[in-house]
Amino acid sequence: MTKHEHGSMDVEDHEKTFEGFVKTVGWASILILVFLLFLAMVNG
Repeated sequence: MTKHEHGSMDVEDHEKTFEGFVKTVGWASILILVFLLFLAMVNG
């Protein structure tokens, strides 16, 4: 086995995945807030 060298791993895919996750959570939060405001306005 090769010896592990700290900081040598390619994390580009991990960073792209995390960026997509953060964007998705942000949009989902906005949509949920809009939906809840809509329900409050129509006395749902």
